[in-house]
Amino acid sequence: MIALLDPCDRTTFPDPGQALREPNGLLAVGGDLSPERLIEAYRGGIFPWFGAGDPILWWSPDPRAILFPEHFHASRSLRKRLRRGDLVTTLDRDFAGVIQGCSEPRDAEAGTWLIPEMMAAYRRLHDLGLAHSVEVWRAGSLVGGLYGVAIGRVFFGESMFSRVSDASKVALARLCEQLRAWGFGLIDCQMTTKHLLRLGACEVSRAEFLTLLDHYGARPGYNKSWDDGTERPACAIQVAPPSSGDDSNS
Repeated sequence: MIALLDPCDRTTFPDPGQALREPNGLLAVGGDLSPERLIEAYRGGIFPWFGAGDPILWWSPDPRAILFPEHFHASRSLRKRLRRGDLVTTLDRDFAGVIQGCSEPRDAEAGTWLIPEMMAAYRRLHDLGLAHSVEVWRAGSLVGGLYGVAIGRVFFGESMFSRVSDASKVALARLCEQLRAWGFGLIDCQMTTKHLLRLGACEVSRAEFLTLLDHYGARPGYNKSWDDGTERPACAIQVAPPSSGDDSNS
């Protein structure tokens, strides 16, 4: 039975263990996208995902895709892209531009899940210092980036986009570098894709994810703007050296 959340009160989410197996992780329907509701959801390992015309749907899939910042994998082609020197990265410099870029349909998609209601909700979290963006620039133009929510020392990745080759990967490389420096322990990638696995993500059970979330989410976070006024060239981003025999170009 799927829980129905009343948008007029602060009904708490059910135990994530009650989520459906098919579709994987569907836990609840309804409620609202207020900052209070979203913060409660992320702290409980739950996130919203729904399309235009649908009710608000809340998910907690099993297994869960995660990325430890120190395990980010930069392929040879990505390391070469970083060294080219034509890209610059920033933090929280243009959150609105990043979320707009993420809302643009991909080549094979007719629509987007980032409808105006969702975009407004994350902009509110950004104003509270909880939602953050990484921007990638080329010659002064925004060409890629990503955004997500930070609670404690956990970053909940939401979406990324590229307007030039590998720009979203460069954004992720910058994010992982910064999160390592700040002592973040975990990036929630939500659903598993081959693309994420090639970048170093792995799958864990829902139970293991919630244990990690309890551990890292309780640590003091950075509930403020991440923009310190600096621009970091992509060629200066520190990534782990390739493992012996690695010839991946993905």
